[in-house]
Amino acid sequence: MPNIKKIGVLTSGGDAPGMNAAIRAVVRAALYQNLEVVGIRRGYKGMIEGDFIPMTSKDVGNIIQRGGTILGTARSKEFRTEEGRQQAYKNLQEHKIDACVVIGGDGSFTGAGIFSKEYDIPFIGIPGTIDNDLFGTDYTIGYDTALNTVVEAVDRIRDTASAHERLFFIEVMGRGAGFIALLSGIATGAEAVLMPEVENQEKGLIDYLNRQNKKSNIILVAEGSHAGGAAAIAEKVKEDFKDYDVRVNVLGHMQRGGSPSAFDRFLASRLGVASIEALMDNQRSSMVGFVNHETVLVPFNKTIKFNRNLNRILLDVADILSY
Repeated sequence: MPNIKKIGVLTSGGDAPGMNAAIRAVVRAALYQNLEVVGIRRGYKGMIEGDFIPMTSKDVGNIIQRGGTILGTARSKEFRTEEGRQQAYKNLQEHKIDACVVIGGDGSFTGAGIFSKEYDIPFIGIPGTIDNDLFGTDYTIGYDTALNTVVEAVDRIRDTASAHERLFFIEVMGRGAGFIALLSGIATGAEAVLMPEVENQEKGLIDYLNRQNKKSNIILVAEGSHAGGAAAIAEKVKEDFKDYDVRVNVLGHMQRGGSPSAFDRFLASRLGVASIEALMDNQRSSMVGFVNHETVLVPFNKTIKFNRNLNRILLDVADILSY
């Protein structure tokens, strides 16, 4: 058994619905193993500043349904420096913290991997990002909730699009990945989906609009699409299709908020418990993932190095259903 008596838990990077459920699971699973738990506020920034709070089972009561993160989150430039990490290590030593669980994305895991190697402190990661773009897991915490948020918003926009015969370009999050755009596009019956993984989609969009007679259309655009953001694409379409009443809607940060879905609560709970089991099994520098409905351990260097690719079958499904 590893000599772990006290752990720290932190949320880092962009917030995602279900992070609180993950914090709850980590705290209670650790207490079950007779470990002390310290919450680290504002991610690595709080680690450097020594912003620590002891956590009990009562502290995580009634948070499973809440969006955001009770610990707060931040991106820390200081943690990328040796001086910043040295100060963080000093604070962990002063509070006698033997290991950490970090809930976040690839940037958070990159920092954890470097820090763990430098100072020999075990870190286990829990994937928390709405983009669902981490290698080694079928789902990340927050993705399912974000999908449902997008679907509800698009359904509402389609009502007004149909009533006024308008062409709507709806921008969703996804600077480097189109998972939200693709699945929500299929789920809402969008006429086209533009995403970062596929190049030269502008021509396909123009061809589609040329062969369609209906004036009411929904085009979903991931913010990192090669064709540009929703506003830029809409301007190009306005020039070529004078008869269309073109509108733009950017869903933005509303996709990150709200109460987590049942699946995200379940996933966060499962992975939170698995993270403590991994530490008790003397694991380190790994992410707990969820593959084929089972928990898995993926080394940080793999989940950072490799990209999670879109399912090509789903791309075909989206194209087929747009006819």
